[in-house]
Amino acid sequence: MAETAEQKNTQQRLEVLTAALHSGTADQVRQLLASLHPAEIGDLLESLPHGPREILWELVDAEDKGEALVEVNDEVRAGLIEEMETDQLVAITEGLDTDDLADLLHDLPGAVIHELLYSMDKQNRHRLEAALSYPEDTAGGLMDMDVVTVRANVSLDVVLRYLRLRGGIPDLTDSLVVVDRFDHYQGLLPLATLLTSDPDASVAEVMDAEVEAIPASMRDDAVARLFEDRDLVSAPVVDEDGKLLGRITIDDVVDVIRDEADHSLMSMAGLDEESDIFAPAILSARRRSVWLGINLATAFLASWVIGLYEGTLEKVVALAVLMPIVASMGGIAGSQTLTIMIRGLALGQVGPSNSRLLMYKEILVSLMNSLIWSMVVAVIAMSWFQSTRIGLIIAAALAINLVCAALAGFSIPLALKRLGIDPALAGTVLLTTITDVVGFMAFLSLGTWYLL
Repeated sequence: MAETAEQKNTQQRLEVLTAALHSGTADQVRQLLASLHPAEIGDLLESLPHGPREILWELVDAEDKGEALVEVNDEVRAGLIEEMETDQLVAITEGLDTDDLADLLHDLPGAVIHELLYSMDKQNRHRLEAALSYPEDTAGGLMDMDVVTVRANVSLDVVLRYLRLRGGIPDLTDSLVVVDRFDHYQGLLPLATLLTSDPDASVAEVMDAEVEAIPASMRDDAVARLFEDRDLVSAPVVDEDGKLLGRITIDDVVDVIRDEADHSLMSMAGLDEESDIFAPAILSARRRSVWLGINLATAFLASWVIGLYEGTLEKVVALAVLMPIVASMGGIAGSQTLTIMIRGLALGQVGPSNSRLLMYKEILVSLMNSLIWSMVVAVIAMSWFQSTRIGLIIAAALAINLVCAALAGFSIPLALKRLGIDPALAGTVLLTTITDVVGFMAFLSLGTWYLL
């Protein structure tokens, strides 16, 4: 896979940084860090092992430490926080935006949380409490409280004078939010409309009242799909009574999309995307041993099935030679259907209304593939072992396993989701077990029946 420009830049910075750390030139490290965004500093922190990471953290400017903490994964963040004193943590978190502070607060020691809340004014404390009242994976947990609101009954000229008096607007603001005197959401006033309309016109005359606000309880993956479908830059968030709570911006959604991708990729290997890649070997071994143990149990199940046909294998060696082909082809075919289903469920494209049609389609695909590849494998097997019967047996077993693999790849994600289990986490292990067991059993059963 080709490296992106950003990946190359990260690698180059890492090489320069590692060389500077080894040579002990702290000034060079500070200069490099001063030129980087906190997110880039976070990438470097995650890319360094313990020891160099702690040295680098000491050299990060205090003004960047709070945002850098937000950018690193949970395990790295916990390790950095553990090395800091209470007064240091309070100092680096005081300047953070409310939504970033809400993300960080769960990892901070109780004494630091108490100091932070005590140092806040009433308005910011209420904002933080509102952000913390919603789960992290919802729109409420994702939103930023910093939003510019206007009333519908004022003129655009008044709004322009208000903005000039305010002196600035939050980043990624493409619209002002229109509310009533009780802060209930009424619509949006795009900045383009504000700048190009008659200053004497009222907000009510030009605002967009058709744009729906996002409920605070909406899941973050649904928010990401909404932003993608509607090409949004920002969107208002409301409670169940329609009262404005804050807004979500595209940078927050990008984080959600990346986190979802990381979660899907790591879960398929039974790993946690928030883990430190430089965690102690003993800790990493303990985490991975769980899924290795599960895989071993399923492997013994497949071996047990093979053992049932030990007599057949002793008499017909060709079956033992060809046996992995059946299981392997079934595993690939099943993983294709499994991947489509997991993606469809994650994007909301698969549900009760269309799942049956998708099942029929996947079965049809498996039948077409089984017809093509069974014939190919049969011809190769017949030529190899000079036996028509061997070719027919493997062709039939391959067809059976491909169809079963498609059914398993389709049904496993639906069953796991109904049980409240992440399909990406357990789907692959279950699918491999089914395709191995069905493939071996079909092939060896047909061999026993037809050859002996």
